[in-house]
Amino acid sequence: MSTYAKPEAALNQAEALINVGQKQDALQVLHDLITSKRHRAWQKILEKIMFKYVELCVDMRRGKFAKDGLIQYRIVCQQVNVTSLEEVIKHFMHLSTEKAEQARSQAQALEEALDVDDLEADKRPEDLMLSYVSGEKGKDRSDRELVTPWFKFLWETYRTVLEILRNNSKLEALYAMTAHRAFQFCKQYKRTTEFRRLCEIIRNHLLNLNKYRDQRDRPDLSSPESLQLYLDTRFEQLKVATDLQLWQEAFYSVEDIHGLMCMVKKTPKPSLLVVYYAKLTEIFWISSSHLYHAYAWFKLFTLQKTYNKNLSLKDLQLIASSVVLAALLVVPYDRSRSASHLELENEKDRNLRMANLIGFELDPKFDSREALSRSSLLSELVSKGVMSCATQEVKDLYNLLEHEFLPLDLASKVQPLLAKISKYGGKLASASSVPEVQLSRYIPALEKLVTLRVLQQVSEVYQMMRIESLSQMIPFFDFAVVEKISVEAVKHNFIAMKIDHMRGVVVFCNLGLESDGLRDHLTIFTQSLNKVRAMIYPPANKASKLGDMLAGLGEIVDKEHKRLLARKSIIEKRKEEHERQLIEMEREEESRRLKQQKITEEAEQKRLVAEFEHRKNQRILREIEERELEEAQALLEEAEKRSKKKGGKKPILEGEKVTKQTLMERALTEQLRERQEMEKKLQKLAKTMDYLERAKREEAAPLIDAAFQRRLEEEKVLHEREQQLEVELSRQRHDGDLREKYRLSRMLDNKERVLNRRRVEVDRRKVEREERISLIIKARKQEREAKRKKIFYVRTEEEKIKRLREEEEARKREEAEKRKKEEAERQAKLDELAEKQRQRERELDEKERLRKEAILGRSSDGASKPFEPPVRTSEPGSAAPAAAAAAAAPTSGKYIPRHLRAKMEGAGVGGQSAPPQSEERWAGGTRPEQWGPSRRTDGSSQVPPEADRWGRPDDRSGPPSDRWRPGGGSRSSSTWSSSRPPR
Repeated sequence: MSTYAKPEAALNQAEALINVGQKQDALQVLHDLITSKRHRAWQKILEKIMFKYVELCVDMRRGKFAKDGLIQYRIVCQQVNVTSLEEVIKHFMHLSTEKAEQARSQAQALEEALDVDDLEADKRPEDLMLSYVSGEKGKDRSDRELVTPWFKFLWETYRTVLEILRNNSKLEALYAMTAHRAFQFCKQYKRTTEFRRLCEIIRNHLLNLNKYRDQRDRPDLSSPESLQLYLDTRFEQLKVATDLQLWQEAFYSVEDIHGLMCMVKKTPKPSLLVVYYAKLTEIFWISSSHLYHAYAWFKLFTLQKTYNKNLSLKDLQLIASSVVLAALLVVPYDRSRSASHLELENEKDRNLRMANLIGFELDPKFDSREALSRSSLLSELVSKGVMSCATQEVKDLYNLLEHEFLPLDLASKVQPLLAKISKYGGKLASASSVPEVQLSRYIPALEKLVTLRVLQQVSEVYQMMRIESLSQMIPFFDFAVVEKISVEAVKHNFIAMKIDHMRGVVVFCNLGLESDGLRDHLTIFTQSLNKVRAMIYPPANKASKLGDMLAGLGEIVDKEHKRLLARKSIIEKRKEEHERQLIEMEREEESRRLKQQKITEEAEQKRLVAEFEHRKNQRILREIEERELEEAQALLEEAEKRSKKKGGKKPILEGEKVTKQTLMERALTEQLRERQEMEKKLQKLAKTMDYLERAKREEAAPLIDAAFQRRLEEEKVLHEREQQLEVELSRQRHDGDLREKYRLSRMLDNKERVLNRRRVEVDRRKVEREERISLIIKARKQEREAKRKKIFYVRTEEEKIKRLREEEEARKREEAEKRKKEEAERQAKLDELAEKQRQRERELDEKERLRKEAILGRSSDGASKPFEPPVRTSEPGSAAPAAAAAAAAPTSGKYIPRHLRAKMEGAGVGGQSAPPQSEERWAGGTRPEQWGPSRRTDGSSQVPPEADRWGRPDDRSGPPSDRWRPGGGSRSSSTWSSSRPPR
């Protein structure tokens, strides 16, 4: 960011940059100067800079730069020269509008240039492709490329200017002019979205203006000029909204105008009020609010008749006819009869709101439907003389619809009147503010009203009617439309009827005894019956009536006495209740008085506090004024010293009241005056210097000519001498060159020989170089090949090692799995063997138990037999008895294994004897551990009770004398060894 001591330097540099095509840099230079805090005092050159600045902003479409610059320039000009700001803003808007118009005319010219007979011949292929792809016409595309950017910039310009001028009381006229131009822009180019935004912007400006009332340069709405500008702006907004058919925004504009009038509590001019009510009629007509439309027409008629002195009789009749027709076409029934409580409350608020807009003051405590209704409006039209001003056809129509009872001929009499009324209308010559009046637009609604009146009157006369007859009586609509109208009327309890399409009739029902349609007829009927009864049964004379009453006089007296007693008790109770209410009222009055006293004390306390704060604020203000007075005195002394130094007169008159603001203003005025004097002095000095310089140049002109002629002669002589010298030197150089040529011509033979030798040397070196290069290429190729093989070998070895490692790991995993599997199988076998061993032990235990039981049984049998000593035979001849005993062993009931049993049977069959059994097998009392039976944990033997470990039969089943002999000798070694089986 560059700084300049003088604004002129920045302007000159910006112009130089513009001349070389650097507009962006020029704009940045001016923007830095304007936003700089160094140049905050207004100067005339700043206005030129701002003109150039806004021109650059418009050319480059830089809206944000323009807004920043205008805001800074407003700060500079606000207290010194606001007119300069106004001129800059006007120039800015003029340039923006001009650029937008140029773009629009350029787009129109382009569109006309494209409007030729043969479109296919003139269009380029790329244009055709673009049109087919985008689907846009040439005008749309040209508008988007040329017109739309400038329209956006123009819209941004209006917004920027309105934002800058929104709180400036000195530029209210410019603010109103900008708003009007923005409205015309929206109207001319049909910019509905921008119009809504513009209305919202202006509405927010007014709200902020009322919200922040302590601003310095805030416009004062109480002044007539400001109020008139704001009202003109709002009315222009209302007109444009209706022209663009933005009825919602038009209604908001009406509310803004009404709010502005309520805010300042002043009534606008009648001409503005005429526009106000004319636009209200259009808005209410579009929104189908016929009642409010009629009231708006009534207010418009009143204004025209009161203030328009040039109103012609024809225009007055046309306006009065519009008022009467607008009032007639309001539906004659209440739409809110069947509405809910919430809907009624909303309708009440809406009526109050609309009544305020129209200009009718309503009391919210009462029902607003009674104030704004069709009947009250019609009665008011009659009383105010509006009906007398209308045309004769309108009067006849009013009488037929409101006062005549013609159920059969009503439609036929009304139809020609409607045909005549539809021809009335046109532009009002003496009332320019009123829009064009066309009574023909009321005809459809009036036809609907005639239909309702026919149905109402027919329902009072007939109970049933054919559909064809009813259709003939109502020629305006088909019966389907009549049916819809009747449904709406029945819904709102206007008539009671039923349509029977099967029989083709319409049945009219009774609305009830308390209905509006039957109340008058029943009253008249009752009065007639009373008259007939009085005629048939005339009243008797007084004497006869008294005689009739004397018969029951005692009962009447008793009843009257009881009634008086009851009345007396009631009176006593009422007195007591009244006394109680009085006591209660006194108590409430006392509490209210104490409460009021408390409120008064609190108010007094607040007043004292407020008074104390007021005195404190007054003291602070006095101190501030004294301080400012001291500062003003110091400034005054300083100004006097400065004026004494300059030799001027005193700046302040004696006895004049001096303030700090006055001194500052006078100091600024003095600075401006001094600056202007300095500028005048500089201009005078520049003029003097101009005269002196011109005189010097006039005196020096002949001397300069003479010196120039002398210089020409001298240079001519010098040129001739130098030319002769140059010719002589050229001749000498030529002779030297010829001698050098003759000297070098002798070297031509040597030249050819040297060239040939050097050519051969070059060819040789070239061949050597090519060979050396080929060797280098071959060596590098071999090196690359070796490197490639080495890399391949290393990669192969790595893959091999990796594969071996993976195989080793796989083998180890397989071995581990195999070991686990074998261990599991071995463990399963061991578990199976252990299970078999346990099974065998269980079988042995069972056999041991059976053997013991058998032994116990035999011992009991042997006790009864005499003892017989055993026969001992140690010779071989004793084998037969032993075999016989062995053969007889199975018969003794002892268990013998199957393989021994087979051997014993074979021995018996083959005549072979069993091996000898020793009777003293266990005579020693002990058994060798190497083949002895294993002992169980419970001390019992695991060997079967009938056989030993090697399957030999146990001979302990013999007599006790054979199995055990206490003190007997042991068996011989030969006998033991013979009886021991081989391992």
